[in-house]
Amino acid sequence: MTYHKPLLVGITGGIGSGKSTAAKIFSILGIPVYYADDRAKWLMANNEDLKKEIKDNFGQESYSETGVLDRAFLASQVFSDEKKVKTINGLVHPAVKVDFEKWANAQNTPYVLKEAALLFETGSYKDLDKVITVSSPIRIRISRVLMRDPHRNEKQVNDIIDKQLPDEEKNKLADFVIKNTDNKMLIPQILEIHRKLLNL
Repeated sequence: MTYHKPLLVGITGGIGSGKSTAAKIFSILGIPVYYADDRAKWLMANNEDLKKEIKDNFGQESYSETGVLDRAFLASQVFSDEKKVKTINGLVHPAVKVDFEKWANAQNTPYVLKEAALLFETGSYKDLDKVITVSSPIRIRISRVLMRDPHRNEKQVNDIIDKQLPDEEKNKLADFVIKNTDNKMLIPQILEIHRKLLNL
């Protein structure tokens, strides 16, 4: 049996678009999913090289004496400073890229999914073979997030949306678009994309 490297497929969408739900449906179809944002948090807590770089750039207080990441401290450093946001992204994204490639090479499926909120914004979509975007009207996205995250208010959700590329732009850049609206069924759209990806 010959081993083929799986196709690398990204799945993205703005906050509240339903990309995690779509990714779960792909995983039910037997496709391994790499959750980049969760993995980034794990790497920041466990990858020694990355921890050293964060301390060098943001100070030793980024971690407690027992080595636990102080998220509140780091957020206060980075928040509202564009240069520092670029710095932290410049440390975390390359570490995630290496981790994802290792993980993908260990999978034995026709394709794998990388689920990430900011695939286009960070340029990491260029490392992938195909990209799926999940698109949903803003008013639906806001109400979904407010139901899911009671700690957020509407202004905070709008601020996050403003930092993300608009759906129109994402849809132009993507190879496949899943429309997650009240009148469009998710599963038939996902099955169709799954079939096309298997044919590649």
